[in-house]
Amino acid sequence: MNNDVPLLVHVVDDDESTRSALGRLLRGVGYEVVEHASAADFQQRPRTERTECAVIDVQLPGVTGLDLQQVLADSHDPIPIVFLTGHGDISMSVQAMKSGAIDFLTKPADPRALLQAVGRALAQSRGTREQAARLQDLRTRFARLTSREREVFAYVVSGKLNKLIAAEIGTTERTVKAHRQQVMEKMEANSVADLVHMAHALQLFSENS
Repeated sequence: MNNDVPLLVHVVDDDESTRSALGRLLRGVGYEVVEHASAADFQQRPRTERTECAVIDVQLPGVTGLDLQQVLADSHDPIPIVFLTGHGDISMSVQAMKSGAIDFLTKPADPRALLQAVGRALAQSRGTREQAARLQDLRTRFARLTSREREVFAYVVSGKLNKLIAAEIGTTERTVKAHRQQVMEKMEANSVADLVHMAHALQLFSENS
């Protein structure tokens, strides 16, 4: 990810004056801002790999902010959300927070509180993107392994010694050592513990392992 690209904040509110005010506040601290007048408009945004978040009005016409939150969750869109509302209640805020919202602020939101919430949302977005990039890198490394190397990988992370692995797969201990070394190099692992962490990240273990 390019750290020189400004952090992106989407403002979703049907009130033009509110969108403009929020846009000025957020641009004033260096964020790139895209304004949306409706949930439908926001849903048409291009998906990117950028660090981004959304400040969303709960009382949007048609598809409400809470409805939009559910739609995004169902479509596996990980963008973090800060909600704004002029008529929120406790049950609504609890629902939003349980569903993963970063914060639930009442209009007119205190600028400092809003900027702090946006900062937390962007930090979460960055963490999610970095985690996804690390996982994709692991998958790329794992794809380099031959079928026999993957077999040895599985035995190694289960704790089996080379001699036992050789007996299991019908080869020599020397051959197992060679495969094991290839696994370590291709996975860029420094230890068996590294391989175990990688196996968990790749979900190579069954629930009962």
